[in-house]
Amino acid sequence: MISIEDFDKIEMRAGTIIDCKINKKARKPAYALIIDFGNFGIKKSSAQITMLYEPEQLIGKQVICCTNLTSIHIGDITSEVRILGTESEQGVVLLMPSEKVKNGDRVF
Repeated sequence: MISIEDFDKIEMRAGTIIDCKINKKARKPAYALIIDFGNFGIKKSSAQITMLYEPEQLIGKQVICCTNLTSIHIGDITSEVRILGTESEQGVVLLMPSEKVKNGDRVF
């Protein structure tokens, strides 16, 4: 278990996917995404979400991401944020706001 203080250190924000392509050099099937977080900037991410989503479906979608993790190099990109989703029978199902929110809004 972690403390509430540890949980409060995790920064999660809403962002809009503005580009999505196959991350060709990733070991497992993944997309290279560019996500707009408003005042918090535009960030890159690599996500293994190819089972349920096609690149053209993702552009314009708002997603929830952890934005204060250390960057890691995955395939062709440096992944700066981690997109959140559930690990479900059908694959990873992305967490998305039920209504449009401002890019960069913090998740609590």
